[in-house]
Amino acid sequence: MSSRLRRQHSANLPANVESKDLNDLKSRTGNLYESIAIIAKRANQINISLKEELHSKLEEFATHTDSLEEVHENKEQIEISRAYEKMPNPALLATQEFMEDKVYHRKNEDDLFR
Repeated sequence: MSSRLRRQHSANLPANVESKDLNDLKSRTGNLYESIAIIAKRANQINISLKEELHSKLEEFATHTDSLEEVHENKEQIEISRAYEKMPNPALLATQEFMEDKVYHRKNEDDLFR
């Protein structure tokens, strides 16, 4: 997930966690548990991409020597880490995407022929 997408998600998400009507979740797929499974898979995708992005940004600061510059770099690392900590939970982002029909999902191929 690029930083642009992350900012879009963060801008559209309410500051507080809101309860969802289970009937709304169920109506998207016809099965509540299937809807939750889809949201969970999407949350995992978001989490993996955010983790990769964070590690790549922090990798820029990786040094194997001790110096005075390292103190300044650590401050930048801390700022980056704090920005990621303030981001909404991937499960909240995934739920929002699912409720806005922004998540593409399909049934398993085996299920289609039964």
